[in-house]
Amino acid sequence: MKFSSLLVVITPHRRALLAIVGLMLASAAASLMQPWLAGRLTESLLGEAARWGAKDILLLWLVVLVLRSALDFLGQYYTGSVGEQMTARLRSRLFQHMQALPLGYYQQQRKGDVLTLLSNDADIISDFVTHTLVGLLPLLLTFFGAVIMMFLIDPMIAALAAALLPLYHLTMKILGRKIRPLSRSWVDAYSNLVAFLEEHLSMKPAIKSFSRENVEESLFEERNARLLSLSSRQLLLQSLLSPAIGLLAGLGLLMLFWLGSAQIEAELLSPAQLVSLLLYAMLMSQPLRSLANVYGSVQQTRGAAERILQFLGEQTEPGAAGNPDLAPVRGDIRFEGVSFAYPEGNQVLNNFQLEIAAGETVAITGRNGAGKSTIVHLLQRMTCPNQGRIFIDGVDITTVSLTSLRRQIGVVAQHTLLVNGTIAANIAYGSPLVAKSNIEAAARKAHAHDFIETLPQGYQTMIGDQGLKLSGGQRQRISLARTLLVDPPILILDEATSMFDPAGEESFIAECQDLLGGKTVILITHRPTGLDLANRVVELGC
Repeated sequence: MKFSSLLVVITPHRRALLAIVGLMLASAAASLMQPWLAGRLTESLLGEAARWGAKDILLLWLVVLVLRSALDFLGQYYTGSVGEQMTARLRSRLFQHMQALPLGYYQQQRKGDVLTLLSNDADIISDFVTHTLVGLLPLLLTFFGAVIMMFLIDPMIAALAAALLPLYHLTMKILGRKIRPLSRSWVDAYSNLVAFLEEHLSMKPAIKSFSRENVEESLFEERNARLLSLSSRQLLLQSLLSPAIGLLAGLGLLMLFWLGSAQIEAELLSPAQLVSLLLYAMLMSQPLRSLANVYGSVQQTRGAAERILQFLGEQTEPGAAGNPDLAPVRGDIRFEGVSFAYPEGNQVLNNFQLEIAAGETVAITGRNGAGKSTIVHLLQRMTCPNQGRIFIDGVDITTVSLTSLRRQIGVVAQHTLLVNGTIAANIAYGSPLVAKSNIEAAARKAHAHDFIETLPQGYQTMIGDQGLKLSGGQRQRISLARTLLVDPPILILDEATSMFDPAGEESFIAECQDLLGGKTVILITHRPTGLDLANRVVELGC
């Protein structure tokens, strides 16, 4: 994907852009009238032949000033509004792509890098389009309009002003060339800081336990200082660019004033024409300053655009859309010659064969790294095998939609993932529109209802980030209730008893006996107690 294609994705409706450009063009036209009015006023004050009196000209000038102010207000407000819509549209586009990426992508990325895309990078792109790209046409109109009016007054002086343009361009190119790599480095440093902060917050308990506060402060200061250094260098170049162009424009203006004075002495130019000429020259210098900022903005935007385009170019999950839904299943599962290796080359499964009958409970054991959790990910198509196929009820899982497949597989994982919300919201996470009675029924099945009722707000109790206000066993039961509410025909318990002590594990296993009836269950465990649930045991790595 190219930068131009990214602009097509996020650019608002054509009418909105045309309205913004129209307002800006009208404001530019009002600006071009003022030097002409100044010339007419000078003629009137000097007693030269004039069509209007001074009062009439001043009244017309007042109308132009009011009109331009109104146009500037409408233009800035509408541009800001459209910019916010563009930022929201770009964030939505990025978030949609996030949903379609495979789990493996996030296992290789820092969360802070992804968060930066939806915050800083999206804002930079939106600001570039609405404040820089859209405003480019009025700037060019003002600049070339001023040049044309100068040619009509005095072609020689106008030609000299045009001859200075290559010098302005060279200055912008030299400084702008240094801004681009700095902008990319700044974005990377900002992303690095956000990633560090996200990791720091998730590691707070460990930081406190190991008294790493001073070490963490040093690491933060190192990243913060790096960002500050890049910001200062970038600010220096950006601040230098516009004044440098302004200085050149000012020197050119003084040169024009000197030439204009000589033209007046030679009676080739009237004082009124010189006033208009100098004001047009000043008006021409304002777009030059703005165009210098445009050049710097382009270089800064490229860094954010490169990151966004790289992200949007990431391969989505295969078969994420377009496949037919998987019909309700009994739960027969077959792994046929499945091999899987991680990208770094670590072979996990080699020609793996396994058949599980509907309603059967199979325990899968083995050493760490033998591929137990990999089997779960392959069954859910979180990742794809290098060789072999997987069938549910005789249907190749690669031929059905991901949503319909995953809705029929429930997972209670070792590391319970909960949102910072109420207990009810967490239980209903997979079925947001379900009735309260169904939530309580699922909690009763998971034997979570009793402890929930003892909490001050019951099912409306806020549990904090990742359920930190609950014990490990309570979080596990909430996770089980969440899965039972969906009522999938295939259930995976991935070290689901790891948070329990031996007595709690035995109680949990006994309670699960009634819950698992009629379901196909894959039980992944290291602990012998969990094997009591299984009809048979499959040991990996033997």
